[in-house]
Amino acid sequence: MMLAHLRTMARYNRWANERLYAACREAGDGEVIRPRRAFFGSIHATLNHLIVGDTLWLDRLEGRPLCGWALDHRPCADMDALEEARRALDLRIVRVLDGMADADIEGDLVYRTAIDPGREMRTPRHLCWLHMFNHQTHHRGQIHDMLSQTDVPPPPLDLIYYVRENA
Repeated sequence: MMLAHLRTMARYNRWANERLYAACREAGDGEVIRPRRAFFGSIHATLNHLIVGDTLWLDRLEGRPLCGWALDHRPCADMDALEEARRALDLRIVRVLDGMADADIEGDLVYRTAIDPGREMRTPRHLCWLHMFNHQTHHRGQIHDMLSQTDVPPPPLDLIYYVRENA
């Protein structure tokens, strides 16, 4: 049951990101890079933070070496690079979860954080996945707010809209 839920969240995540990126593209580069009173300072920086966060969590969950990026690193210089990275990550998330069995999300993930790499953490794997999706939702909400300060209306991103469209 939990794996089915995570697979739904992976697809919802991709759907929400596609809608959000379309709105950002419509707003234009000037609005995306414009400094704002936001935690990461701009839409561009927040989109980059999501790329970094998802990459770190996926690397951990797949047992890969970590990318080594700081949480405020900006691996993507422009919207084209952001969109390419986002599409690749969203596809990777879906494929990883589609390739898993229930047993693959059981047990704990032992890892070190980007903020305090000297400290070992232990968290149930399924909660790590849920955290990654929740983290996405949190920062998409911030971007949604920043878009509302432009001439482009932010798109509805609620899970229920995804469910209704994909039932």
